[in-house]
Amino acid sequence: MIKSILVTGANGQLGSEIQALSKAYSQYEFTFTNKDTLDLSNLCKLEDFFDSKSFDIIINCAAYTAVDKAEEDQDKAKILNHKSVNLLSKIAKNRDISLIHISTDYVFDGTSHIPYTEDMKTCPQSVYGQTKLDGENAIIEVNPKNSMIIRTSWVYSSYGNNFVKTMLRLGKERDSLGVIFDQVGTPTYARDLAQVILDAVPKLKNDSVEIYHYSNEGVCSWYDFSKAIFELSHVNCEVNAIETFQYPTPAKRPSYSILNKSKIKKEFEISVPYWKDSLKDCLKIMGEI
Repeated sequence: MIKSILVTGANGQLGSEIQALSKAYSQYEFTFTNKDTLDLSNLCKLEDFFDSKSFDIIINCAAYTAVDKAEEDQDKAKILNHKSVNLLSKIAKNRDISLIHISTDYVFDGTSHIPYTEDMKTCPQSVYGQTKLDGENAIIEVNPKNSMIIRTSWVYSSYGNNFVKTMLRLGKERDSLGVIFDQVGTPTYARDLAQVILDAVPKLKNDSVEIYHYSNEGVCSWYDFSKAIFELSHVNCEVNAIETFQYPTPAKRPSYSILNKSKIKKEFEISVPYWKDSLKDCLKIMGEI
């Protein structure tokens, strides 16, 4: 029997990667929505959308991700990252739909010195991080069966706007750039995450919502990341290491965002690519290598 999958936020980085990979998954019937076809911020119409449609799985890639703007636009961030997620959870529970929800390393305060496991204490330092945590808690409280939350970090792709594209643009425009070296984490190639999600779908069998961490393997700073982007794409731009205080932003960023991926690797029997190898793959698709 062919299962039906709804993917929200389909025009974003992760949603676009799922669309690209979906052609290889003929056992599923995909419906891709964006803010024009399914506006998750319109809570009144959200439930109506499901009245005439039937789905087995929801992959919720939609989110308010403008981290700095969220400090001022708190209401919109709360609606998209918390209230709509709460309603999606209730819809999933009432209709026996599995829900896969994407969250973030920003639910942590970034003060750890060991990679964050799923059960470590959360303490968001920004409006974005708090609204994403509120969304997580809403799912856990409603508890739709066969559902999961995946926290990820430093997402990039050949689609959408991201750090890789910004660095490539600036690197070609300028002779030198200052990039932060005292924030460390692991980049996540959205295509790798999309692959993990699609492969996890048939293995979802849990009574309580489970949280998992996923990023690529390895550790780097934003400085290291930008150096690798320029070296692999042969962009001649000098990168100077700067400290966080030299580049102030409205929202506070975690200084340590390394996620422990042991749980997802063990339970779903996956191998995780090294971040620089995945970066190379992405740059090839973008035509930069």
